[in-house]
This record gives sequence, C-alpha cells and structure tokens, in this order.
Amino acid sequence: MKYTEVGGVRLPAVAVGCMGLNRLDVQGAGAFLSAALDMGLNFFDHADIYGGGACEQLFGDACARFGISRDALCLQSKCGIVPGKMYDLSAVHIVRSVEGSLRRLRTDRLDFLLLHRPDPLMQPEEVASAFDALARGGKVLHFGVSNMHPYQIELLRSAVKQPLCVDQLQFSPVHAGMVSCGTEVNMDTEGAPVRDGYILDYCRLHGMAVQAWSPLRYGFFEGVFLDDPKFEALNVVLAELAEKYGVQKSAVVAAWILRHPAKMQVVAGTANAAHLKEIAAGADIGLTREEWYAVYIAAGHILP
Repeated sequence: MKYTEVGGVRLPAVAVGCMGLNRLDVQGAGAFLSAALDMGLNFFDHADIYGGGACEQLFGDACARFGISRDALCLQSKCGIVPGKMYDLSAVHIVRSVEGSLRRLRTDRLDFLLLHRPDPLMQPEEVASAFDALARGGKVLHFGVSNMHPYQIELLRSAVKQPLCVDQLQFSPVHAGMVSCGTEVNMDTEGAPVRDGYILDYCRLHGMAVQAWSPLRYGFFEGVFLDDPKFEALNVVLAELAEKYGVQKSAVVAAWILRHPAKMQVVAGTANAAHLKEIAAGADIGLTREEWYAVYIAAGHILP
C-alpha cells in the first residue's frame, strides 16, 4: 500500500469514502469497516450531511458493536453545507457541526476537519475563531478545505493560524481540468480554460494533499465511466492495462491518479468490500509515464 504524509500524519493513499455507508445495516457496516482495516485502509472520510448524519451515526454504532478501537482509525469529516438552503462557514455552525459529528461517530476528536464548500459570506476571522476553539479543545487535530481555489485558501490563511493541509477536489481521467489547463496553456482549446485557479500547482507549492473524490465518475455524479460506451477508447486502454497488471480497471484509475507527483489520495466511495479491495490494488501499481499519458489521451484530452 502506498502512503502519503499529510500534516505529519502517515495516511494510506486510498481513503474510504463513507457517503454511501448508510446503504448497509450495522452488521454490514461493521463487516465492511473490519475488512477495510484488514486491507490497511484506516482513513475514513465523512461529512455531516452524508445521509443527513446517518452515515456518521452508523459508523459510530458499527465501531461500538464490533469493538473497533478509536486508535485504529483516522477520521475525517466535513462541514459547511446546509442541504437545500445555504452554505454556512460561520463560527457557530462549524463548532456545532463538529460537535454533532463527534457525537454520532462516538469519538472525542476528528483527525481532520475540512470546510466542505466555499461560502460567499465566509469571514476568515470567524473560521479562525472556530478552528482555535476546536484545536484548543482537542476536538480537531488537523484542518483543510474542500472544493476551494487558491485565493479562497489564501483568504482563510489571512486569519487562520492552523496549517491547511488538504483540499478535496473532483479528479479523474475524465475530470482532469486541473491537468489540461496546464497542458493546453495559452491555447483556444476545450481543455485550456482555468476553472480552479491552478489549484493543483498551488497545492504542490504549499504541500497540501489533494483528495480525489468521484475518481470513477464523470460529470457531477452523472454516472460511472467504467464500461460506459460513451468512453469506449478509455475503457479499451484501461482494460489493456488491467490485464497487464492483473487487476480491475478501477485499480488502473486509482494508479493513474496516484501516479501524479502531487500528494494524492483516492477517495474510494464504495460500501462494498470487494470493490474497495479492487480499487486499493491500484496503490501498488506504478504506471509508466507512457501508460499515464495513454489513459489521459484515451479519456479525450489532447497533447498540443
């Protein structure tokens, strides 16, 4: 298993995304978590809104039922979305959200807390106040963001004392604007527009980890590109590499993401232990430069 260091913590290159955990019952969730830990996958990604809080609740209940030690886990959660209403990164909401996550997860601390989405009404001093209170109380050990561009992070850094060590961003072979905007720089081509403020380069410059969400999906949760006829060329290349390395195509996708020299983590959003194991196998594969580019081009990107 490949590892990366984030905020001084050694983390598996594959994170277990818990957004769909509430599709299981307590017994099934406990079995899934135990299987993940047996694979060496101890980093679990939550959010206060996943399942309306049910995913965190189920996770905490399953850990209690199966006797899973808190010290065996690295827990991350996110806050800031009020579903269907607004984004809220006020100090009151951040602290209240964390306290709710801690209660549902049955723990006294989060290893990582991410701000889930940018809030146009965000005041960095309020975020700083919340982070200080949470850090002082030992309720959060490390902090980061999700879906933010460089100047939003810089705005936070103008007030926040704690290092921001993670940005969770959508990234996959078919959602690779973070790469294509640099590859097609100064061109009037489809992949040239900079939609994220060069966040990938920013993260590399500042030592921030990029957590790649929806690594197997296209669009905004529109569907999985594996075996989708709309992505025939990509699936041909993935199948060839899967056969070469003796893995599934999902593992090749994970290997493609992890081949990038940035600090990358793949957020595997599955509640199926067998599928998780297939994806995690990608952390043990080192794609060649030629193979990485073959996947990139087959996904529809160009090399000018």
